[in-house]
Amino acid sequence: MTEEMSIIGSEAYSAAKELLEAAGLERGEILVVGCSTSEVAGAGIGTFSSPELAEVVFGSIYQATQEAGVYLAAQCCEHLNRALILEKEAVLRYGCEAVNVVPQPKAGGSFATAAYKDFEHPVAVEHIRAHAGMDIGDTLIGMHLREVAVPVRIRTKEIGDAHVVCARTRPKYIGGGRAVYDETMM
Repeated sequence: MTEEMSIIGSEAYSAAKELLEAAGLERGEILVVGCSTSEVAGAGIGTFSSPELAEVVFGSIYQATQEAGVYLAAQCCEHLNRALILEKEAVLRYGCEAVNVVPQPKAGGSFATAAYKDFEHPVAVEHIRAHAGMDIGDTLIGMHLREVAVPVRIRTKEIGDAHVVCARTRPKYIGGGRAVYDETMM
C-alpha cells in the first residue's frame, strides 16, 4: 500500500471513530456511508471509480464499525438508485426487503462493490432508516437517515480530497411547550 493510500485509510478510520463517538450509536444500530472514490482521488464524482481506493476506505470504516458493534450500510451510486449493501443479519433485524443486484465499480460504485465483496453475507436493499451517516464526496445519503437528522462536526473534514459531512439522528420532539423531554435522547 502506498503512503497516500495509508493516509487515506487513517483518515477514513478516524472520521468513522469520531462520528461513532459523537453520535453515541449503540450496538446493533446502523451507520450509512456513501463514498465517491472519484472525489477521494480528487476527480469529479463518477469519473474515476477506484476499486483499490474503495477497499482502503471501506476496510477502514468497516473496522471502526465492527469495533463499535454497529452495522455498516454502504450506499450504492445513482445507477442503482442509491440502494444499500448490508449484512444479512442487519437486513433481518430491521425487516428490510432484499433486492437482487450485485454492485460493480461503474454500476453501484466501488465503495458498495467493496462492501459486497468483504461482507460475510451481503444483501442489497432499497431503503433503510439509519441512526447516523457519513457522506464522503457529496453522495447524498440523507434519504437513508431517520427523519430528524442533526449535523455532527468532526475534526476530519476530508478523506483524501473528498469533503466529509456527518449526521446523527434523534427522536422527534412532540407535545409542544408544556411537554417534558428526556435529555438523554436529545
